[in-house]
Amino acid sequence: MIKAIMNGCNGKMGQVISAICKEDPQIEIVAGVDLYDGIKNDYPVFPNISVCDVKADVIIDFSNAKAVDDLLVYSVDKKIPVVLCTTGLSEEQMEQVKAASGQVAVLKSANMSLGINLLMQLLAQAATILAPAGFDMEIVEKHHNQKLDAPSGTALALADSMNDALGHVYEYKYDRSSERKKRDPHEIGISAVRGGSIVGEHEVIFAGLDEVIEFKHTAYSRSVFGKGAVEAAKFLAGKEAGFYDMQDAIRATMEQAD
Repeated sequence: MIKAIMNGCNGKMGQVISAICKEDPQIEIVAGVDLYDGIKNDYPVFPNISVCDVKADVIIDFSNAKAVDDLLVYSVDKKIPVVLCTTGLSEEQMEQVKAASGQVAVLKSANMSLGINLLMQLLAQAATILAPAGFDMEIVEKHHNQKLDAPSGTALALADSMNDALGHVYEYKYDRSSERKKRDPHEIGISAVRGGSIVGEHEVIFAGLDEVIEFKHTAYSRSVFGKGAVEAAKFLAGKEAGFYDMQDAIRATMEQAD
């Protein structure tokens, strides 16, 4: 059985992942890390990962950007692969992540949902067929009213998946209110909606002459991200040093199915 450390174990996602692992016979949480100690867990919890003395095969991180520096030092020192789910990292921290991946396996993705990552693959294929045929590409993302950033990192990742497939010739358009002109055919429009308790909804529109094709992903609970993180941890445990993403985990799953 794979043994995992849950960094940020008492946060919302940490508790979701703990519950998922409790029902999964292939992986177990053997230790947690969190400054907040008001939740009783089935495993020991440490205030900082630097003092965690429990042996593990992989670390799942859903903490905050401030905790990532110590996490990377610990991961490299102990040679424990890490699934890095924390967002909002600075450019300097991203450089540290890449440097760490030269010594230990690191998996980072803009969105841990298996569905979103499969959608990225489908969009790349669709873009190479539809964009040259004159289809305009637009993304509408919706999230709860407490989300701080806009557009979402997932919306940008979806746009990147199409732009990468097309040779990076498209610019991203976030707001059309500041100018009055026709739509540039070489742009990808990205719109953000914030309201209520929407967990996450992303719709990608390919609008052509007399026809429209839409791809849509809706997350109804945070468990979709937790399930993806757990699958990523199972994939990453035992891997050689390197920088991985959810696409690698999906490809491995498909190869096993074959």
